Amino acid sequence: MNADLPKGATTRQDLAAEGIALVASHGEAAQAAAAMLRRRYHFADERQARILVALGGDGFMLHTLHQMLDGGEAIPVFGINRGTVGFLMNEWRLDCLGERIANARRIEVAPLTMRAETIHGDEWTHAAINEVSLLRETRQAAKIEVLVNGRVVLPELVADGVLVATPAGSTAYNFSARGPILPLSANLLALTPIAPFRPRRWAGAILPDETRVTFNVMEPTDRLVAAVADQFEVRDVKSVEVSLDRARPLTLLFDPDQALDERIAAEQFAT
Repeated sequence: MNADLPKGATTRQDLAAEGIALVASHGEAAQAAAAMLRRRYHFADERQARILVALGGDGFMLHTLHQMLDGGEAIPVFGINRGTVGFLMNEWRLDCLGERIANARRIEVAPLTMRAETIHGDEWTHAAINEVSLLRETRQAAKIEVLVNGRVVLPELVADGVLVATPAGSTAYNFSARGPILPLSANLLALTPIAPFRPRRWAGAILPDETRVTFNVMEPTDRLVAAVADQFEVRDVKSVEVSLDRARPLTLLFDPDQALDERIAAEQFAT
């Protein structure tokens, strides 16, 4: 009898009937876990999936969600951590996968949309689940004009960069840049400077999530700036607009005692 089957079981549990499919990152731990799960459970074909199990780390989860935003169908994703941090993932366990998914809490997150124009006249549009960040490309600090809903709020920010983060992404790069942690239900965005020089004491802002934020790069050909939407980079930008896209929500599934909103709240007390 297969060592991965529960004691007394002779066949794999059928998750294909529920439309549950499995994908895994290329990492060794994720591939080994996928092999164990496939011996224990029968999964649906990914093309007919109604629910997706994603094995890997947070980077793979973002990759999976971006594939949905880039043209695939947005179906619920139950992540299992076989990566490093796993903030967006559930704990690895071989047993009771079907029951875990059936009892999971559904958490909806809306992505940001980045619209960037380069100094060469190219225009790019890309989604971001965590954050959109502007970063200097050279040794010189970036100089950026910041507008909120078309109104100039900072005529000149001199810094290594600046970012806009969603609540789901507020515990990632935003938090490392000393930005605020946002509760998932708060309907807010974080506007956070990265190593600001002027205004020296500006710590950022918390904005309603219907806000449109525009960044105009000053001296864009001399002080080169890149814009990054999660892992997608556009170099040599001269202007970037960021807004929330409620029309394309994404659904993450979590074990009831490990839901994303509770994890974000707990991060405020992490030491």
